[in-house]
Amino acid sequence: MKEIVILGSTGSIGTQTLEVVKNNNDLHVKALAAGNNIELLEKQIEQFMPEMACVYNSSKALELKKRLYAKGGDYRHINIVTGMDGLAECAVIDGADTVVAAVTGMIGIKPVTEAIKAGKDIAFANKETLVTAGHIIMPMVNKYKVKLLPVDSEHSAIFQCIDGQHGIMPVKILLTASGGPFRGMKKEQLTDITPTDALKHPNWSMGKKITIDSSTMVNKGLEVIEAKWLFGMELKNIEVVIQPQSIIHSMVEFKDGAVIAQLGTPDMKLPIQYALCYPERRHLPGSRLDFYQMSQITFEKPDMETFEGLKLAYEAGEAGGSMLTVFNAANEKAVSMFLGNKTSFLGITRIIRECMQAHKNIDNPSLSDILEIEQDVYKYIESRYL
Repeated sequence: MKEIVILGSTGSIGTQTLEVVKNNNDLHVKALAAGNNIELLEKQIEQFMPEMACVYNSSKALELKKRLYAKGGDYRHINIVTGMDGLAECAVIDGADTVVAAVTGMIGIKPVTEAIKAGKDIAFANKETLVTAGHIIMPMVNKYKVKLLPVDSEHSAIFQCIDGQHGIMPVKILLTASGGPFRGMKKEQLTDITPTDALKHPNWSMGKKITIDSSTMVNKGLEVIEAKWLFGMELKNIEVVIQPQSIIHSMVEFKDGAVIAQLGTPDMKLPIQYALCYPERRHLPGSRLDFYQMSQITFEKPDMETFEGLKLAYEAGEAGGSMLTVFNAANEKAVSMFLGNKTSFLGITRIIRECMQAHKNIDNPSLSDILEIEQDVYKYIESRYL
């Protein structure tokens, strides 16, 4: 029996992870963690009966505790924790084998690092943690000899393409992108985009933040930086390719010119199950690719002038250091502002660019530096735009 912890259980990745658990009798949930959606978390607890549950919001945690106590029986023995310390408690709980890191944002840094130090394998879907602290996380993975298994569909695809190549690494990563809902548009066509418009992704069903990131192509930029850390690849050898049908999830090119790709339907349960059950491949219910029905697979070059977020990600990646935290934190704040109708769609990348231009880079930031810079970026944006 493999015991798992799910950080971010009420989000898109978390809920799909629990679907995978239901289909695999040898997976058991040890702990769950959510932000403040206690209605869904309570239902998950009823179904999976973990030993521990974290609600980041302290008042919501107290409310959930009262609800479970009122149910009586075994529910009264579930340990309800809260805040950042609660996330870390879940991440290091005794007996857990794998921690699914599916929280959104830099909130994942502490629980992920604590889980690694506790010897837990990580099924990784929290790209912001690796983007901002990859120089800290990857040496820890090696030091504590744990597995860091990618859950993002693109990085899982790259991992699957490389796995079994007898340790031979590719010379290039071809990271695919759908292009989002505004593919083919020019900047002047994006001036009046609303959050409702941007949340209509053509292929994937995801949470609000990542869906907005996909529409600006900032998400693909974050994935480029994540790929750099996961696979030890220089940014110049990571190329983004628009593949609108989302059939090819990514490709790798080897020195002899061979290109290997991983194809599949746009279903996140495949990379989730692969990470949880690695190196096994198990049956996964769902649709399959029908090549007779598939009309075409097409490719395009990304438009980095219109979708400046991708260009800025490469610039931040080349700068390295604390600039990566600035890029990520500025995007998180700007996306929140956009969803709250406090900035425009194009304002997201404008805010990121201005924050990067105002920042004096630190080459090798510590975790405390990273968290302090994050707050400084938020304050800078609030002073200028709110």
